Amino acid sequence: MLARKILFASLLTTLAMPPSAARADTLPAPLEASLARANIPHSAVAVLVQKVDGGAPLVSHRSGEAMNPASVMKLVTARVALERLGPTFTWRTRVFAHGEIRGGVLNGSLHIAGGGDPRLSRERLWLLLRELRAQGVRRIAGDVVTDRSLFRLAPHDPAAFDQRPLRPYNVGADALTVDYGAIRLRVEPTADGASVRSDPLPAGLVIESRIRRGEAGACGDPTSQLSASTARAGGVTRLSLSGSLAASCTEAFDWNLAPLPPERLFEGLFRSLWKELGGEIGGHFRPGSTPPDARLLAETSSPPLPEVLRDMNKWSNNVIARHVLATLGATAEPEQDSVAAGGRVVEQSLRAGGVDTSGFVIENGAGLSRSARISAHSLGQLLLSAWRSPTMPELLASLPIAGVDGTARRRLANSPAAGHAHIKTGTLDGVRSLAGYVLARDGQRYAVVLMINHPNAGATRDAQDALLEWVTAR
Repeated sequence: MLARKILFASLLTTLAMPPSAARADTLPAPLEASLARANIPHSAVAVLVQKVDGGAPLVSHRSGEAMNPASVMKLVTARVALERLGPTFTWRTRVFAHGEIRGGVLNGSLHIAGGGDPRLSRERLWLLLRELRAQGVRRIAGDVVTDRSLFRLAPHDPAAFDQRPLRPYNVGADALTVDYGAIRLRVEPTADGASVRSDPLPAGLVIESRIRRGEAGACGDPTSQLSASTARAGGVTRLSLSGSLAASCTEAFDWNLAPLPPERLFEGLFRSLWKELGGEIGGHFRPGSTPPDARLLAETSSPPLPEVLRDMNKWSNNVIARHVLATLGATAEPEQDSVAAGGRVVEQSLRAGGVDTSGFVIENGAGLSRSARISAHSLGQLLLSAWRSPTMPELLASLPIAGVDGTARRRLANSPAAGHAHIKTGTLDGVRSLAGYVLARDGQRYAVVLMINHPNAGATRDAQDALLEWVTAR
């Protein structure tokens, strides 16, 4: 803490001296020193610092070069979503009956129309099914038809990005998904291994634990020593868990995995919850469209868009970002590929707002991409444009606060600069980035962008903190 205060005081002293040529292409001294320690060349770095009121940038280094922003791309997706969809936008999931209900039996099919809701949870699905029971439905004599036609999507391979298909961040967009396409496992260490459960367990999923106890040592992140794989046979998916837990791991912990594609997870949770409520299904689950003469029985709506964007940005949720981009596309060009159309909507919106889109590539809206590109200059223009927009408060509130919450809660924690920066960070192998707003000591707020694309980027957390502290100390 004392060291942080000394550094902050030295920054104030530096700012009291006659300024060097920090504008143009000169980097702030603390950032320069930190990059040198990490062996990062200037050619791998882009920086922009500018007052939100405009004027000449305080710092502008390689700001016109399009670079990989990693999850900072979510800031772009959020900005356009607030502009195009509006702060009161919600996603709806609706349930229809195609047939008469007599004596507790739906003599026909039940249709579930997905609205692309990224926040549909098992709790809300349970409430939706309770509403069905309240409507007098106990047995569905026909099929359960899932309507995912809102989104037009290319096939999604969850292993394509990093060969880790069971990681929740690799789940793709889907018009009818639940719990971000993942399940939460509760792992309870035992004397010789671990017991594992999921509540409720989706129908059609079997969990097999082969986890064993390891030798003495620090527990750390217990999931780092575990692995998971799936095999499907006869309509049943077997999730096999293996690895070892250190002897010091004695407390139960959660482990999130995505062992089922979205359509099978939805079916599995629907069947389990419906059975718990005393319901029966006579037919099968199948995809299909909702007949125009089907009767609406129940529906559930997501929280408003700003609340969803808070989850997306505060915790860097890739699934939400994919859904938001697909929603933008489905809303603007319903007959086209939703993701590609969403990308066009974003680029058109940026250009209309005066943002330079040279070299811009959004891909999936989440930044979980090797091809995504944007320049620091463009991000700076977006931040300045957003600051003047009616939805500025909603965007600002969605960003993690350094040293306070979200993915930035451990940043600047022992620094006087803590709480002064609303920033979105991005992390991939070879990529570290941040963008957002910093409130400086002089009462001015600055738009700040830093992108580093280099094999040593993983060692540049101090460089990011150094820049934020330098801006705060002005």
